[in-house]
Amino acid sequence: MHALTPATPGVSDHNRPGWKAWALLMPMVLWLLLFVVVPGLILLVYSFCERDEIGGVVYSFTWRNFERVFDPVYLRIFWRSILYAGITTIICAVVGYPVAYYMARAGEALRNRLLLLVMVPFWTSFLIRTYAWITILKQEGLLNSLVQAMNLNLGPFNLLYTPTAVVIGLVYAYLPFMILPIYGSAEKLDNSLIEAAYDLGAGPVRAFSSVIVPLTMPGIAAGTLLVFVPAIGMFAITDLMGGAKVPMIGNVIQNQFLQARDWPFGAALGVIFMLMFVLTYVILQRRGSRAA
Repeated sequence: MHALTPATPGVSDHNRPGWKAWALLMPMVLWLLLFVVVPGLILLVYSFCERDEIGGVVYSFTWRNFERVFDPVYLRIFWRSILYAGITTIICAVVGYPVAYYMARAGEALRNRLLLLVMVPFWTSFLIRTYAWITILKQEGLLNSLVQAMNLNLGPFNLLYTPTAVVIGLVYAYLPFMILPIYGSAEKLDNSLIEAAYDLGAGPVRAFSSVIVPLTMPGIAAGTLLVFVPAIGMFAITDLMGGAKVPMIGNVIQNQFLQARDWPFGAALGVIFMLMFVLTYVILQRRGSRAA
């Protein structure tokens, strides 16, 4: 059987992409080359360069930028960024999974309405939505006004410009990116497998943990990747809702390019950030392979 498979000319010719397939893929290939590969190579080259006295880039090879990345100050910022992104990812998974599963199991009409509700926030500018949260969380904002109106003997809460506000903003921004991939996996879930688990004596918890979660793991992994990596590099929310009091790695990279004019060091931080993305992808791929 192994000897026949590669020797079957009809099958191999059929599977080989022709010029039409490459023509359809060409826009995506060009987009990747222009906006991912080329900028990535420029970032890599700059990361090994030096900065002159007026903020220019000197093209001489050095490891000094990567040595600075491991300074305790920047390591703490990296750790804080990973911590906030991890908390955001966990909250998005815990909140988003039941929502995505319910949407996938709902009838077609209700499912379309719920999908529309998930995508409604994208109809408004990201900055406007962030400023809306500032209006809600500030000391004289909507949240404290509501608590006082209800006479709950709580507050006033001072949430704005705190780590809690940053996490709230990150969860709000990235929750749809967790819901949609899980919904895609849950929609393809074969009900007969769940019924078979119940027929074999599994309870709801056992069926959920041993059948439903493993079968929807590709969606969970994709959602984790779509939430965790962008959350690490997010700087707008930490600036607006954190008051720049809790800088993350995205803020440091932005400052190096725009204020400190130290492009080589900013590029080195960007390269480390890309390596973290690759590491996260490899870990999720391995966990997905084991689950399969």
